[in-house]
Amino acid sequence: MPIPDYILVLVLLAGLLVLFVSGRWRYDVISFGGLIVAVLTGLVPVSEAFSGFGHPATVTVAVVLIVSRALSLSGAADYLAQRVVVAIGGMLSHIGILSGIAAVLSAFMNNVGALALLIPVTVHSAGRAKHPVSRILMPVSFASILGGLVTLIGTPPNIIVATFRGESTGVPFTMFDFTPVGGCVAVAGIAFITLVGWRLIPERAGEEGMVDGHFGIEEYLSELRVPRDSPSVGLSVAEIEDQFLEGTDVLIVGIVRRGKATSAINRRSVVKSSDVLLVEASPEDLDKFVQILKLKIMGANREKPGMREMENMSLQEVVVTAGSRIEGRTVEMVRFRRTHNVNLLGVSRQGRPHRGRVKNLRFRVGDVLLLQGEVERLSELASRLGCLPLAERGLQFGRRGHAGVAAGLFALGVIAAALGVLPIAIALGVVALIMVTTGILPVREIYEGVDWPVIVLLGSLIPIGHAMESTGATTLIAVGLFDVLADLPAWAILLAVLVITMTLSDVLNNAATAVVMAPISVEIAYAMGANVDTFLMAVAVGASCAFLTPIGHQNNALIMGPGGYRFSDYWRMGLPLEVLIVAVSIPAILTFWPL
Repeated sequence: MPIPDYILVLVLLAGLLVLFVSGRWRYDVISFGGLIVAVLTGLVPVSEAFSGFGHPATVTVAVVLIVSRALSLSGAADYLAQRVVVAIGGMLSHIGILSGIAAVLSAFMNNVGALALLIPVTVHSAGRAKHPVSRILMPVSFASILGGLVTLIGTPPNIIVATFRGESTGVPFTMFDFTPVGGCVAVAGIAFITLVGWRLIPERAGEEGMVDGHFGIEEYLSELRVPRDSPSVGLSVAEIEDQFLEGTDVLIVGIVRRGKATSAINRRSVVKSSDVLLVEASPEDLDKFVQILKLKIMGANREKPGMREMENMSLQEVVVTAGSRIEGRTVEMVRFRRTHNVNLLGVSRQGRPHRGRVKNLRFRVGDVLLLQGEVERLSELASRLGCLPLAERGLQFGRRGHAGVAAGLFALGVIAAALGVLPIAIALGVVALIMVTTGILPVREIYEGVDWPVIVLLGSLIPIGHAMESTGATTLIAVGLFDVLADLPAWAILLAVLVITMTLSDVLNNAATAVVMAPISVEIAYAMGANVDTFLMAVAVGASCAFLTPIGHQNNALIMGPGGYRFSDYWRMGLPLEVLIVAVSIPAILTFWPL
């Protein structure tokens, strides 16, 4: 007896959820694998296998990301962010101003992009105001998530929910349909964050090897004098590395000669007697290196003036972002010095310097890297690798001359979509095309701006979502939930849908949560004879409000390294915030979208 299709699709969905939670593979790989399985088992027709990649929700998300990239590069978004540095006062105003800006930016551009703009601002302003970075960065991240609730384009779940509404009722949600409920939630959430929430976050400043969120260089470097009888005399840096450093984690960073420091990035530099080598190494490897080459340890150099005085050399901290080209790769695979001509001096994870072997360390989202190299090369490399600079120069993202034009074009696109002149994807598509043809957005940046893992996830899961509906699996889940909750009042059933969605979003990608829960909520509404919009709004709020873990939202993962946060830090502020959101959103939804 063949297994019914609805059983197969439920088993497939359960398997995908388990793999998502496990974190063993990236969510785009898991979702695409799920799509292939669905096609091979006949759950998704071959002709519809890749229909999700042309789905309006997928296209809209991609276009929003492209326009967000243009706003960043033009300087339109970070112009406002930089002004905050001079307006900072006490802790309350510091958090309130940054959180407000994060929410406003996130309402009209991708919230991950908005946070990326504000992380350097936050770190820099915290240093100037002598406020702990850990107590400011998480509120700013959470505020950027809350701001995305306010408009259609603020976050992918809103776009997905709007699309499902169009498929269910024939008319999708428009640009500001989310504003009444999302605005209430955002205002209440930011007020809580500013007045109370930051006090619940442990102060992580001063973690070992980190100073005010930055690397303490002295923790990584040693000074070694080269005596006359050292085997290294007369050898180039390349020859020393090839002959003596194989299998070790020793890195020759610089050479100090007659009081003048030069970088060892040029591997042809020859070592001479009485030179001082600036070396980055673990204690074990350092001992071996000293013994083999008969070097003299000069002791800790607390100031490390040689590092800062190397001609044309600079230090820069960068954060590994979601979708970065080095995410999941090892240090040895990236080959910073040989391929990119920069030195990797240190890696910090959750605010703590990595100790021990570095070559086999796999980079994760939120890792902070300390790089040394030429200023121009460092800036170019951060962009090429998809990392976020953690420095004041990182505030300068774009060319000021285009800021006003970019903002004006974007405003026209939003107005056209809000008035129903054009669908949002077409309106912003026109804006993106004008930005490219006028030089505001370089062609190469179109693809850099798109979060391709999210696009692959949506393109893969949407056909699986349709399979759930066509096989009756969605109806089965919805009826089962309704039977369990049937004796409860309607508002309590709505509450249950919201809480279930929020719970899933804390462990899954928010877009995936919306794809799964939107059709289920529609079926529950049909079973109750209730307003579909009411339940879709609950899904929109719940899918975006992931505050309990660093894996529920990309923003949470992005701040983990710069803030020095631990996994358990998130629920300290996130749990009461989610309780508040439930308490505010249910009455708001019932008021603006009654059952």
